[in-house]
Amino acid sequence: MKIVKEALAGTMESSDLMVKIAPANGELEIIINSEVIKQFGEQIRQVVTDTLRKIDVREGLIMIDDKGALDCVIRARLQSAILRAVDVQDIDWGKLK
Repeated sequence: MKIVKEALAGTMESSDLMVKIAPANGELEIIINSEVIKQFGEQIRQVVTDTLRKIDVREGLIMIDDKGALDCVIRARLQSAILRAVDVQDIDWGKLK
């Protein structure tokens, strides 16, 4: 999927995260800020990269401000932001599982 516009999903509340997505030509950049980066930084990055791979996002700027969100919340917020940022009419919901 190609990111064609900026999009947001999430909140800055405790146990949630804010995902910001913007188009970028030819590269995928992931920026993660988290209150729990020292303990769970690798796991957060793994969830983000796995989700992007499943949805076939290969370029764009992904900025995440995490407030201690669970993996399922990270996936849901990232998926929501991506779906808002792409110009797709038909969604393959099987990829989002």
